Amino acid sequence: MISSEIRKSFLEFFEQRGHKIVPSSSLIPSDSSVLLTTAGMQQFKKYYTGELNALTDFGSQRIVSIQKCFRTSDIDSVGDQSHLTFFEMLGNFSFAGEYFKRSAIKWAFEYLNKELKIDFNRLSVAVFKGDSEVPFDGESFEIVKELGFADGKIIKGDRKENFWGPTGEEGPCGPTVEFYIDGLEIWNLVFNEYFKDETGLKKLANPGVDTGMGLERLLMVINSLDDVYQTDLLKPLITKIKELYPQLDKRILRILTDHIRASIFLISDEVLPSNKETGYVLRRLLRRILAHQIKNNIRNNLFPESYKIIKDKYSAIYPETMNEKQILDIFNEEELKYRKTFSRGLKELGKYKSLSGQNAFNLYQTFGLSPEIILEFASPEAIKNFKLKDFEKEFKKHQEISRAGALKKFGGHGLKSETKEAQEIIRLHTATHLLQWALREVLGKEVRQIGSDINSERLRFDFNFNRKLTIKEIKRVGDLVNQKVKENLPVFFEEMPKEEAEKIGALAFFKQKYGDIVKVYFIGQKENPISKELCAGPHVKNTSEIGEFRLFKEEAISAGSRRIRATVD
Repeated sequence: MISSEIRKSFLEFFEQRGHKIVPSSSLIPSDSSVLLTTAGMQQFKKYYTGELNALTDFGSQRIVSIQKCFRTSDIDSVGDQSHLTFFEMLGNFSFAGEYFKRSAIKWAFEYLNKELKIDFNRLSVAVFKGDSEVPFDGESFEIVKELGFADGKIIKGDRKENFWGPTGEEGPCGPTVEFYIDGLEIWNLVFNEYFKDETGLKKLANPGVDTGMGLERLLMVINSLDDVYQTDLLKPLITKIKELYPQLDKRILRILTDHIRASIFLISDEVLPSNKETGYVLRRLLRRILAHQIKNNIRNNLFPESYKIIKDKYSAIYPETMNEKQILDIFNEEELKYRKTFSRGLKELGKYKSLSGQNAFNLYQTFGLSPEIILEFASPEAIKNFKLKDFEKEFKKHQEISRAGALKKFGGHGLKSETKEAQEIIRLHTATHLLQWALREVLGKEVRQIGSDINSERLRFDFNFNRKLTIKEIKRVGDLVNQKVKENLPVFFEEMPKEEAEKIGALAFFKQKYGDIVKVYFIGQKENPISKELCAGPHVKNTSEIGEFRLFKEEAISAGSRRIRATVD
């Protein structure tokens, strides 16, 4: 079977069982507890907690999706047979107790054994054996026995293996049932019976089901392939790279294949290379690709040839991957920017007979060599006594010094100097305040910011809204912002007690922690401002400094949440 057949059969199987098909959300999650979307359930997290209602938003408490996912924890492991950074996750979900263990386990078994025709003898399962805090999952154990699994084919796993906990500080969690094919874990069924917070575990009134099965791994197993790179999703790319550069060994071929595909998907979701958060993840991938390019004398045809293959394979499913110019421009810019520096850095790395954490941090700070590149390209002798925790200690020390300086000078926005880049960020920062005002004017006063990110090239603004904006609404929002820019309105702040700011109706980003005394930034005349927001600054002095506002993308990031990307000229 090929990937398109699996996607179709999975979605149709659960649609026939009352599930509503929901498209993949962005790799940039609305959930602030994670950097990137790591699982299919993340866009549905608020439906498990009861903050949102799936029946209202989707017309069903049963959902099925195929979600784009990215796991940074696997970057260092890429190069073996099964690890990937980017992958697709098949999942079915139940909220508010719509169905629970019996249906979820039965349907998973039916899909594997009857739909995919996987021989029963190849299957085994694992259930949670219980511990001092959570009892043995006897209900699931009895259900799998009813399906024909004998005691010898039922594994009893501990908390580490068969209990799923939230990725952040709190969230839904519970015991899991795992299906294996030929001893390889293939499908994880999570039964969210509990909610974890700082006080411990509490029973949920309405338990939910959250399942996940990696598409690439499933394709590998059911087609009896040696590794995920032989599936129809990755074989065309790894074959092309090998054809272009036959001198590369299998491990490097796999690294390039994974990192190029993953980078394309990150850029397609508007991630730009930077030295923080998601931008740093992308830069790590691109720099590792570049390091192998330099070492193996790989030139520019790698990216255009690779992109064509990814576009052909994915653009029908994920149309965001069709932005060829943007994707190739970023690849080329990073290569031009860092090739010379990286070449010098790799030569410098080769001089070391022994590396300390301080040495490694200096190589990172001077030449951009990340720890994984240092570990991969240094001599075995040089890294014999190297400890990653020593590098991390130096890195953390540097961050604390930089953060203290930035907070002192720029009120928490990390702008280190009066550079052109700093000024661009300040203009975009004020534009976000106007954007929130315009959205509330067009869509209603219930609209509020739920997240944002600004760099020198664009702003990203996340807000609560349960449908796609129309073309007219998007145009109206942009026109309103530009109208206020032309009116040259004053921008100023006042410090006041937090209670007073609340009384005058100043908006606040609810996830932000504020002190007793706050800054409120106003746009407009003091007697009747159009915008009042709690904010540490900095901002322009008047709106005409912003320049022309251009809204270039509006999209869903999860159910009930939207994202706008915009820039100023």
